[in-house]
Amino acid sequence: MSQNRHKELGLTDEQVLHMYKMMLLARKIDERMWLLNRAGKIPFVISCQGQEAAQIGASFALDREHDYVAPYYRDMGVVLAFGMTSKELMLSGFAKAEDPNSGGRQMPGHFGQKKNRILTGSSPVTTQLPHAVGVALAAKMRKDPIVSLVTLGEGSSNQGDFHEGLNFAGVHKLPVITMVENNKYAISVPIEKQIASETVADRAQGYGMPGYTVDGNDPLAVYEAVKNARERAINGEGPTLIEAVSYRLTAHSSDDDDRTYRESKEVDEAKKKDSLITFAKYLQDENILSEDVEKQVNDEIAKEVNEATDYAENAAYAQPEDALRYVYEE
Repeated sequence: MSQNRHKELGLTDEQVLHMYKMMLLARKIDERMWLLNRAGKIPFVISCQGQEAAQIGASFALDREHDYVAPYYRDMGVVLAFGMTSKELMLSGFAKAEDPNSGGRQMPGHFGQKKNRILTGSSPVTTQLPHAVGVALAAKMRKDPIVSLVTLGEGSSNQGDFHEGLNFAGVHKLPVITMVENNKYAISVPIEKQIASETVADRAQGYGMPGYTVDGNDPLAVYEAVKNARERAINGEGPTLIEAVSYRLTAHSSDDDDRTYRESKEVDEAKKKDSLITFAKYLQDENILSEDVEKQVNDEIAKEVNEATDYAENAAYAQPEDALRYVYEE
């Protein structure tokens, strides 16, 4: 990253430090969830590790007071940036009654929170894309100057919903930004066995929109791409497809053994490009992240994660009869 890059993009020192804090918070919640899962306390983890830069970079480029987001299951960074709290994410992990996503009914990673304009996600992958396109259609019909962002993995870009959603958005010039978080693996299937085109972004031209491939380990590169896409959308120029290339640092989920399909040295090489290391170095070089500031940030996050864990672990489960609530109109 070149010097002063954030200032060239119109970001202050405070804003990029906030971005780093959010990336680190997502990582630390995720790491805690793995420990809780291995201790038998929470049932399932599907990880954001390695993708925090893309998630936070994109979120900070949006109007988080008005824009809508349709996240996919790894998007802990996105939902934190849009206003979901550490405590709420932990309540979801423990499947407690106060979980805002589903009241403890759904698996973790199925995000949804009306007040923060986070569209409810479903278990079949890519179903969130037509929903985000629908929000963009409504915005255009109402002449509402907002956009919707939808995120998905590159494996999901091979589902029918991806092609139908992008085609509809392109035909109707809708203010929707589709960001594919290309982490190189669709569970166990590597990218070269998933996609025949050179990049995911190459598919954009078939749907009448621009497509860009950016470094998903660089939050400023993703910020710039999404900011430009938002301006296009608000100006009535239609949708954009962005491919943020990173790497999944963990197994697909807590139920997956990734040693069966990838070499550990490949993962070790990817860890050298971990955005939390590279972005911290950029902030240090810019004299934004001193040793004292770094210690303070780490201490604050550790406290927040501990408090969220304790609260969620001790919170009440839903009543068994509540399983029937919200199924029919009451």
